[in-house]
Amino acid sequence: MSAHCQLTGAQPGFGNRVSHSHRRSSRRFDPNIQRKRYWLASEGRHVRLTLSARGVKTVDVIGIEAAVARIRARGGKV
Repeated sequence: MSAHCQLTGAQPGFGNRVSHSHRRSSRRFDPNIQRKRYWLASEGRHVRLTLSARGVKTVDVIGIEAAVARIRARGGKV
C-alpha cells in the first residue's frame, strides 16, 4: 500500500463526491505522504521512511531512534 504512513498508520479514507445535483460517486481521501531520509546513528546508516506530514512532525518531537523503535514495534520493516 503506497499511501500509508509507517509511523502513524495513516491510510486513505473513502467517501463520496457529491455534485451540485446531489449525485454521489466514490472518492478517496489520501494522507499527505512524504518520503524522508534520516540518519540513524545507532546503526550508522540512513533510513528512508514513508511518512505522513503528521508523522514527520512526530519524528521531529520524539527523535528518529524512538520513531524507528515504534515502527519496529508495530511490525514494520526499516
